[in-house]
Amino acid sequence: MPCSSIGDSGAGDDNGRLRNFKLTESTFLASLMPKKEIAADRFIEAHPDYDGRGVLIAIFDSGVDPAAAGLQVTSDGKPKILDVLDCTGSGDVDTSKVVKVDVDGCIRGASGTTLVVNPSWKNPSGEWHVGCKLVYELFTKTLTSRLKKERKKKWDEKNQEEIVKAVKHLDEFNQKHTKVEDANLKKAREDLQKRIDILRKQAESFHDKGPVIDAVVWHDGEVWRVAIDTQSLEDDSDSGKLADFIPLTNYRIERKFGVFSKLDACTFVVNVYDEGKILSIVTDSSPHGTHVAGIATAFHPKESVLNGVAPGAQLISCKIGDSRLGSMETGTGLTRALIAAVEHKCDLINMSYGEPTLFPDYGRFVDLVNEVVNKHRLIFVSSAGNSGPALSTVGAPGGTTSSIIGVGAYVSPAMASAAHCVVEPPSEGIEYTWSSRGPTADGDLGVCVSAPGGAVAPVPTWTLQRRMLMNGTSMASPSACGGIALLLSAMKAEGIPVSPYSVRKALENTAIPVGSLPEDKLTTGQGLMQVDKAHEYIQKSRDLPNVWYRVKINKSGKSTPTTRGIYLREASACRQSTEWSVQVQPKFHEDASNLEELVPFEECIELHSSEKAVVRAPEYLLLTYNGRSFNIVVDPTNLSEGLHYFELFGVDCKAPWRGPLFRIPITITKAMAVVNRPPVVSFSRMPFQPGHIERRYIEVPLGASWVEATIQTSGFDTTRRFFVDAVQICPLQRPKKWESVVTFSSPAAKSFAFPVVGGRTMELTIAQFWSSGIGSHGTTVVEFEVVFHGININKEEVVLDGSEAPTRIDAEALLASEKLAPAAFLNKVRTSYRPIESKLSALATDRDKLPSGKQTLLLTLVFKFKLEDAAEVKPQIPLLNNRVYDTKFESQFYMISDANKRVYAMGDAYPKSSKLPKGEFNLQLYLRHDNVQYLEKLKQLVLFIERNLEEKDVIRLSFFSQPDGPIMGNGSFKSSTLVPGKNEAIYLGPPSKDKLPKNTPQGSVLLGAISYGKLSFAGQELGKTPQKNPASYRLSYILPPNKLDEDKGKSSSSVCPKTVSERLEEEVRDVKIKFLSSLKQDSDNEQLEWKNLSSSLKSEYPKYTPLLAKILEALISRSNVKDKIRHDEEVIDAANDVIDSIDKDELAKFFLLKSDPEDEEAEKIKKKMEITRDQLADALYQKGLALLDIESQEGEKASDLASSDAKDVDKTSDIQPDVFEENLKELKRWVDVKSSKYGTLLVLHERRSGRLGTALKVLNDIIQEDGDPPKKKLYDLKISLLDEIGWSHLATYERQWMFVRFPASLPLF
Repeated sequence: MPCSSIGDSGAGDDNGRLRNFKLTESTFLASLMPKKEIAADRFIEAHPDYDGRGVLIAIFDSGVDPAAAGLQVTSDGKPKILDVLDCTGSGDVDTSKVVKVDVDGCIRGASGTTLVVNPSWKNPSGEWHVGCKLVYELFTKTLTSRLKKERKKKWDEKNQEEIVKAVKHLDEFNQKHTKVEDANLKKAREDLQKRIDILRKQAESFHDKGPVIDAVVWHDGEVWRVAIDTQSLEDDSDSGKLADFIPLTNYRIERKFGVFSKLDACTFVVNVYDEGKILSIVTDSSPHGTHVAGIATAFHPKESVLNGVAPGAQLISCKIGDSRLGSMETGTGLTRALIAAVEHKCDLINMSYGEPTLFPDYGRFVDLVNEVVNKHRLIFVSSAGNSGPALSTVGAPGGTTSSIIGVGAYVSPAMASAAHCVVEPPSEGIEYTWSSRGPTADGDLGVCVSAPGGAVAPVPTWTLQRRMLMNGTSMASPSACGGIALLLSAMKAEGIPVSPYSVRKALENTAIPVGSLPEDKLTTGQGLMQVDKAHEYIQKSRDLPNVWYRVKINKSGKSTPTTRGIYLREASACRQSTEWSVQVQPKFHEDASNLEELVPFEECIELHSSEKAVVRAPEYLLLTYNGRSFNIVVDPTNLSEGLHYFELFGVDCKAPWRGPLFRIPITITKAMAVVNRPPVVSFSRMPFQPGHIERRYIEVPLGASWVEATIQTSGFDTTRRFFVDAVQICPLQRPKKWESVVTFSSPAAKSFAFPVVGGRTMELTIAQFWSSGIGSHGTTVVEFEVVFHGININKEEVVLDGSEAPTRIDAEALLASEKLAPAAFLNKVRTSYRPIESKLSALATDRDKLPSGKQTLLLTLVFKFKLEDAAEVKPQIPLLNNRVYDTKFESQFYMISDANKRVYAMGDAYPKSSKLPKGEFNLQLYLRHDNVQYLEKLKQLVLFIERNLEEKDVIRLSFFSQPDGPIMGNGSFKSSTLVPGKNEAIYLGPPSKDKLPKNTPQGSVLLGAISYGKLSFAGQELGKTPQKNPASYRLSYILPPNKLDEDKGKSSSSVCPKTVSERLEEEVRDVKIKFLSSLKQDSDNEQLEWKNLSSSLKSEYPKYTPLLAKILEALISRSNVKDKIRHDEEVIDAANDVIDSIDKDELAKFFLLKSDPEDEEAEKIKKKMEITRDQLADALYQKGLALLDIESQEGEKASDLASSDAKDVDKTSDIQPDVFEENLKELKRWVDVKSSKYGTLLVLHERRSGRLGTALKVLNDIIQEDGDPPKKKLYDLKISLLDEIGWSHLATYERQWMFVRFPASLPLF
């Protein structure tokens, strides 16, 4: 995710350490876009032409707005943005459908709208590709929210106008009919009232899904062109027409953009792929990317103090933040962005995104980055993360990848005063409190250098402002990237070869340290980067080889794990000296010459230890291309408790001015042991000033599973804000971090609890926020107490096997007496699925061809699942989930849709719960990689669907003190006190079978949580909610096979067996009917054959209702109907055949009597009668529809005939109404005509009677009650009723929803 926040209002010499700092107007403006801190202003002043000219930066972010302030041209007049790409695919539109212009110069858009084509547009082929998109899918959540408010306001005005009209019509009716006794008048009055009710209800349920825009793509003989119809966005019907749109082409060709409408003020660009079949409409997914681009490169000709760091640099925008996922990055976006950066021959990449990671310096994306850096010489700069102030919080990829320059966030007094508007700036520059710290889990430093982490920079036009304040390492990274662009500009101008290796070395060896302690490097890296000094270093080392000194470290005698530093964190590692094997391997770029660069390479390295008493190493090393290994000894035994940082670095004996060529970071955290019992640790009277951080390292006692901590503050006046972090590192896991931000408006105490892992070191970090308390000179005094608790159990995860037997759990308190108060519940159902379909294909477009030339492959897996009731579900793929950077698979993406192709949910590596209605759903999973063997192995990938149980269905389990308790009902266990050294056994009973969720597939698993302890805080009611307990564990229950139906298989002795000849005759009859049903009726010959066979069977079985029902069903399903009236007449005749074949009196008598459910024969008869009744009702229903259809068509013909033909119309109207009414009356005898199955006929009846309000009310009820997937014909009918009433605003609203409910196809992924 983006590493920044918006508008945080709380944050000498050249790096900003200024005492008695005072702002002027000019320094205020300059500090809004900080450059002084990294000496960028001095550098440009000394070298005006080295302002980034000739440098191209790829911005991997949420997208850059080309219309934003300062992002149009460079300082030397060149275009600022050379390309704008959506690498995520979130703006892709399917334009594979091709249409032709009609005689009127119009085409039918993908939305169904008739579009006028501008006759001046050149299109030699005459082929127009069409597609459409719900415009809100292209907008950010913030913009969509603003537009919804504006649109709702206008919609409410129109709706209120219609309500006023409806009320007026009702009043006029009441005045005209003072006494309403006639049935028709009553219905007319009810109809008017229902219109008012519908309008009012619609206002309450209004949910704007946004307008649909049509897109048209064509080739003008030279390039692909795009035009957008945005009339649906405009209030003026003459605005936004397709023909008035100025056609765009791929941005990199003409560098032009469009704006959807004045209301949204949202800029977009377009790119066409796959020969016109895919249109990418590129918008940003947040202001973040534009802000980042502005910091790095903005150029304001009239406001130079607000320029970015490198105003002469150019950029390409690579959107990696997926709009469908709230701007989350995806593997697809990251890979395509790297492809684009190489294709455009970029010099720099800035990526202000990142996530926690399981493995540092590992994964598919890291492999591709290494290739881009080592082979193509791109310099990759990225944010370190915003998860500080605890150590080991750097994120991937910026803080964990060797080939990436990870940047921490620094704030100077000037920045604090200007950008953050603090009352009084800090006396010197410091790192932001939240900036992530190293080391990585494998001991690497994590942060390379620091740069200003806040700025007031340009933002997209849709925000309705030119610039805003954001802060984060997201802002520090482009500041550093801009500074590097200045260096590259100078190197290119001076003819110095550009290499990521030499540039990084220059930055690290010329940075100004921030802080005076060695361990400050874990926070700031090598310090605050300095452009001018780095330039001098590069000039001086221009003739030296470009080498990266790769360091690999193993503990002596062990081949794994291999690390990049030494990190002694656990208490056991600090009790004795350890020996380590270090290998230093010089790495050249892939194009380096063997004879000219690799063979001659030889350096005499002098090794330096920052503390020889702790780190001992050889004094010298002769290093050649093939590398050199040596051993070092680390002795932490004499160190005091706390954090210690050392370095072993190598210096060129012949050129010591080069500084360290490689560094081996050594971090040691010597934890305090907790020996007292009960295990309580107190830290007394710790003094805090703004930005001050206290770190404590504690060896968590074995047997502890949670902590109860209390912070007490005193000695201050104004509000104080503290960060409290607790971090533990466990093998092959992401760092376990608990964090809290605590605000004190006055001296007080606050308590909290969090889980811990016994036997491992815990870092406890308490930090006063950097700007909290500024202006108040009082020192805050903090008392902090930590109490360890724990109940040791014999099984961490409890699995109930589905039997009636309880599960025994042994509990023991190892540290102190604990309250054993177990609680357990099951609140989820997990069902596993295999794909019903898998398809492997090669992606066609160039945006998916890797720099190596390999084409990316796509594996599409389709899963099907069903929900009996509406539920909240979450898809889980254990192999792939929760990993973006630390996975060898490139990408994953899923969509959940219904039978109508309506998409209910989308997700990627971090799936989220989604509310789904009852019904059947497809989940399409898309997996990408260039290796076909990897994808082949995933063709039968298992998917879990986790369904949350409703609160009323959550199963709370009982505990017992005896193994027979669940059956006997005795020995219930509630709580007891555990005494150290004494075990206690309890039994967890299985759930009651009658509480198990219904309609759950066999093999499903119920999931939940179990806890054993109880917090000591007053007022804590956690007994029934184990997940709220800091130490809770996973609980699962395997659902057993369903209960067998005892009556299944029993046969009734009262059934009279039929003769063989009778059974044969029935079998032959049923086969004939089945064969008739299988016949197609697509052509005239097929219809004739079907008609002949159906006539033959009718004559053979004249009164056999199932046959007649099948004939009716076949007629209704016929698609290629030429003479509709004739077809309706055939339907009526077939329906009459069904109706006449049924003894309605006998049927009526049967349903007056109650049958015995225990009598199997009676139940069979009942089922048969129900089928017959349904066949009768269906026949009556279809007959009614056909009668109305004939009436409608005759009416349409009548309107076209001359007045002399009016007699035939009168004849139809005289006869048909009676037949229809009688038919409807008969249908009402047998079924509820308001049901979803038959209600359409009632709707049409009310419409026919002129009661449109009543018809609409009935239709709304049908739609509401229909449990199946929405039926398009019902919504089409609703729109036609709204049009007929004249409620255009409601009709437009429903038409927009049609694209959500019934899209033509699934969206492109």
